[in-house]
Amino acid sequence: MPAQQKKIIFCIAGVLSFACALGTAAAIGTQLWVKGSILCKTGALLVNATSQEMHKFIGHIQYGLFHGERVRQCGLGGRPLQFSLLVVFALVGAGFFMLNAFGSPYETLHGPVGLYLWSFISCSCGCLIMILFSSEVKIHHLSEKIANFKEGSFIFKTHSEQFANSFWIILVCSLVQFLNALLIRFAGFEFPFSKSKHSGTTTGAADLMY
Repeated sequence: MPAQQKKIIFCIAGVLSFACALGTAAAIGTQLWVKGSILCKTGALLVNATSQEMHKFIGHIQYGLFHGERVRQCGLGGRPLQFSLLVVFALVGAGFFMLNAFGSPYETLHGPVGLYLWSFISCSCGCLIMILFSSEVKIHHLSEKIANFKEGSFIFKTHSEQFANSFWIILVCSLVQFLNALLIRFAGFEFPFSKSKHSGTTTGAADLMY
């Protein structure tokens, strides 16, 4: 491939990595990862609420990796409450995204292997964040745990729950890092640890000579 085309491909990959870094930083700092509604089960049972009155006992919750907000609805109006969370893997993933965008992989690990390395690490960390976060939300019922945190009188149940914009931004950023690896391959650089046919043929001829 001509050198000019390689420069264009690497510029595209650099722009994509920079966009991923900005998108990841923005997504991690927001609380738009999960949105849902929570039912004040205790309050609804106490007054034997009908289906028309049930909306008075359904509050809202939204949160991200570090902070969120919930609105309690137990028949007496909404009561908002802010809370904080901490997920260490988010910082790891963000660090690798930033390093891939602003760092110099050739200085860290010379040659195209360095480009493959950081693209793979960034993609893997993004996927790891999504897997850990989604498993905590769905398997361990994180929304319900947050809703019932330090609650002595009322019991809340998850009424509805869905992933929001920031969660999908991380997914897109992870896929873009995988695309960067394909762009490096398209530029003519072999994947790491792959043996070329030319080297295999040369070795065979040397073995026949001896």
